Amino acid sequence: MPKRQDIHSILIIGAGPIVIGQACEFDYSGTQACKALKKEGYRIVLVNSNPATIMTDPDLAHATYIEPVTPEVVARIIEKERTERPDEKMVLLPTMGGQTALNTALSLRQMGVLDKWDVEMIGADANAIDKAEDRALFREAMATIGLETPKSKLANATAIKQQDRARHREQLDAITAAHPDEAERKAAIDAFERDWAAGESDRKERHKAHAMAIASDALAEIGLPAIIRPSFTLGGTGGGIAYNKAEFFEIVEGGLDASPTTEVLIEESVLGWKEYEMEV
Repeated sequence: MPKRQDIHSILIIGAGPIVIGQACEFDYSGTQACKALKKEGYRIVLVNSNPATIMTDPDLAHATYIEPVTPEVVARIIEKERTERPDEKMVLLPTMGGQTALNTALSLRQMGVLDKWDVEMIGADANAIDKAEDRALFREAMATIGLETPKSKLANATAIKQQDRARHREQLDAITAAHPDEAERKAAIDAFERDWAAGESDRKERHKAHAMAIASDALAEIGLPAIIRPSFTLGGTGGGIAYNKAEFFEIVEGGLDASPTTEVLIEESVLGWKEYEMEV
């Protein structure tokens, strides 16, 4: 693949602290990415919350930010970098920081940060990450290529989240219309956003309750044992096999808490199935 001459800076998101399922292999891959891309003449911008990693050594990147790896913090870093270098093209490489980097990159896209600052995702685009991490999209992809999958049902809070987003947008529009003065409008919007943020925990509980109700219906349809697979979690964290109702609801609740999208796939178990291959 030829070198892209239009790119000036590459933002690499690190994996942060070493945890089970996201360990030193990501520090190694990130370090090698920094070295290789820097050698090609690109300006390397690194974000990582773990100062003990090799990739945060001063000579590996042109700019190193030892900050929490969250969408909000990375958004501020992108704003700073793009403001300081408005004429240079910046891209985001999300594949060197494990699940942390992938989820952060997707959140930045959903927040509109990447579009606002014209930052392209390279290595893996958002659609590819979505298809691999989102249980429903992955199931659809398998069906598209003709692969059969076990019977399953998705338990999530998508519908109720859409209602919340619509209500949030309507209230912002109403505030904007009611305050023609820019200073008053900004103050009113700031106050509304603070109140909205204060209610986030209540909304999350409502979202989880909605998904739990869907999971209860899925149990009647799929039966036990059942496989619970959360979306967008590290190494399947929060998932498991439920053999009875008590285990089922316990694992589903844990999976919904672990999933940043409050979503689990409840799948028919194929434990005990055997595969036979015959040549005639």
